[in-house]
Amino acid sequence: MRRIAVLIAGMGIMSCVWAQPASVPAPSNPDVSLAENSELSLKPGEFRWKPDISPAGPITLVISLSEQRLYVYRNGIAIGVSTISSGRRGMETPTGVFSILQKRVKHFSNKYDNAPMPYMQRLTWDGIALHGGSLPGYPASHGCIRLPHAFAQKLYTVTGFDSTTVIVADEQSAPPQVARPGWLAPSVVEGQPKAVPAGLSAFWDDADPQGGPLSLLLSRQDARLFAYRNGQLVGDVPVELDEPDARGLAVFTLLSTPSAGMTLDEARNLQWLTVHLSRPERGQDMLEQVGGARLPDSFVPAILGSLSVGTTLVITDRPVDRQPASSGNMPILADEDAEL
Repeated sequence: MRRIAVLIAGMGIMSCVWAQPASVPAPSNPDVSLAENSELSLKPGEFRWKPDISPAGPITLVISLSEQRLYVYRNGIAIGVSTISSGRRGMETPTGVFSILQKRVKHFSNKYDNAPMPYMQRLTWDGIALHGGSLPGYPASHGCIRLPHAFAQKLYTVTGFDSTTVIVADEQSAPPQVARPGWLAPSVVEGQPKAVPAGLSAFWDDADPQGGPLSLLLSRQDARLFAYRNGQLVGDVPVELDEPDARGLAVFTLLSTPSAGMTLDEARNLQWLTVHLSRPERGQDMLEQVGGARLPDSFVPAILGSLSVGTTLVITDRPVDRQPASSGNMPILADEDAEL
């Protein structure tokens, strides 16, 4: 079984420009109306874009490799969908949860004959990015996610380094739901807060809560909650799980703005966007996906104080490689043997 690794964003070159397939004529009017019907019929190169439906809030991109589609949600509301072309066989686009590391309106490959990569948005330092390109109707790139040129330009204007979460998944995407999960609770024994069990280490050192997006990674196999800010490990806390053998990957993004010094009861009313569920039969709610989790009481206030709009929570049944991060804005979660 492949392990889940927290990937370190090292220095590298952009290396995922497309091969040259037979050209496909661009549609005459690619920006067709955004209908409420989720079964959208789009030809290669077509997209739908209606940002006025939700003019403000954090951006979540859900990229479905099986559908060859990219879905755009702002503040939990769909504002766009586009056809894509992902990595071809042998150079598949890696799945996982990413943040945007770099943006350039004009970018040229320094590996593939200086090929143009307009409106480039880098997801990994190893060469995976979103950019405008040719869409033949099937996976054809060296690993990047190619977008229609007009859509790449529009998407570029709404994404940000701290406000955008990118999910790349093999499964069919599903419309996200907003949940009020209340999963964060302290461990209690006979009505009293429970301390960290003897022999289990724990720390929380989030010195700069405004220093970038917070990513929380809950590993059922490790029975621990890991926290990363700008790629740096800022917390590592043991977790008691009611269902430690539960399977699946779930991803949520915080939509509500936490209040300073909020209590646990207040935190239970925060709204989270359900971004991706590999086991939707467990339920759309975060609490249903976690199955019940409790933290050492002394760490709950610190964790609550670190939350902000755009905080990402990833729940996985796999272990985590706890490696020191060498640079910021790394991917949150990815398959360690994926082709990069």
